[in-house]
Amino acid sequence: MKSFTRLLILFFGLLLTLPAAAQNQDRQKIESAKIGLITNRLNLTTEQAPQFWPIYNEYSDRRRDISRQLRKSSKPGGNEAISELNESVELKQKLVDLEKEYNAKFLRVITAQQLQELHNTERMFNKMLIDRVNNPN
Repeated sequence: MKSFTRLLILFFGLLLTLPAAAQNQDRQKIESAKIGLITNRLNLTTEQAPQFWPIYNEYSDRRRDISRQLRKSSKPGGNEAISELNESVELKQKLVDLEKEYNAKFLRVITAQQLQELHNTERMFNKMLIDRVNNPN
């Protein structure tokens, strides 16, 4: 009976981890597709690529962190609406400041035309993702 209970616990534990593993795998596929699209659209040289990707990864991580904070602060609250609005504005300003900071860093490695293409590609990729989620066929 003990071994059956252990087996049952193990089985349900695995069931609970499957969605997380699948979600992580989906996230990795999305990231790989994004990297491929950016690489293709920017047409990075062999000199640019090793300098570009560490900057881009750092930029993406920092932007993701601020965006998460922004989503958390955007949840409806009670009497603290003004402070939540101020926090939201401050986080949006952080995103603008981050973009300015990293545009300067990117321009040390890629051309202005490639930087514009990077921003266009990111918008296009995000739109494609949203369209795919809304129309999964």
